[in-house]
Amino acid sequence: MSTILITGGSGMIGTALTRKLLDLGHVVRHLSRTPGDRNRVPAFGWDVAKGRVDVRALQGVDHIVHLAGAGIVDKRWTEERVRLLIASRADSAALLLRVATAEGLLPRSFVSAAGIGHHGAITTDKVFTEEDPPGTDTIARISVAWEDAADQWARHTRVVKLRTPIVLSSAGGALGKLAAPVRWGLGAPLGSGRQWMPWVHIDDLIQVYAHALFNEHMHGAYNVNASDHIRNREFMATLAKALHRPYFLPAVPGVLLKLLLGESAAVILQGSRASNAKIRETGFRFHHDELSSAIHDLIGRRT
Repeated sequence: MSTILITGGSGMIGTALTRKLLDLGHVVRHLSRTPGDRNRVPAFGWDVAKGRVDVRALQGVDHIVHLAGAGIVDKRWTEERVRLLIASRADSAALLLRVATAEGLLPRSFVSAAGIGHHGAITTDKVFTEEDPPGTDTIARISVAWEDAADQWARHTRVVKLRTPIVLSSAGGALGKLAAPVRWGLGAPLGSGRQWMPWVHIDDLIQVYAHALFNEHMHGAYNVNASDHIRNREFMATLAKALHRPYFLPAVPGVLLKLLLGESAAVILQGSRASNAKIRETGFRFHHDELSSAIHDLIGRRT
């Protein structure tokens, strides 16, 4: 049995991971801006902006899972918003490291979420690996800062960075947002529809986290997308078919999305493929590796 501290534990991924770890018999704690007990999970307070952490959260902790971070496409990317996107990920990791080292409370591992957009918001037929250099655009800068902060922990403990694509879940997130217009018969490709959409089923992602926590041979970055490489137009068509809805409307113009979302529209309008060979080489196997069956599984959970 291990004691695991999760940042961002109340989000979609954190909630599912907490449930999984509790079911496995582990002790789970959360760090939260609103401390208090939540069922079997105590939430300890922290304030990244003020540099404060309740030290009790770190006492006796074996592993830290770092999921905290403001939503990437929740708001337009102003300079202030981009600073928040970076700070909520990188500054929070740095704060934890500073407190953990000062108090002598270092864990055995630090497992951090990371972005599949590490190579930038581009559309290409290249299949990126973890060894390819990062891009230089805004999403890549966010990703690099995020991973650099996690890497600072490597001087003291094992670090794993899980480069996460679109997460498909019946509990919310991208699938619900994409399915909403489709349910009304308004499904359509976004922009050119040619952009790749790396994705992962929530169950597989949670298994990846459990795998990374307890596999001491894992170090560094891993792409955790499913093997089924799908373009946006194929994704939307598959979703419409699964929902038994028509799919005939012309594409939503990219210029419209740019007007609505600003620079962050690039995350939706561009996308590349990523190889998951490295995570597979650790012995991990995806249970939902084909898009159609993954979507049908999740839709079935809603009915």
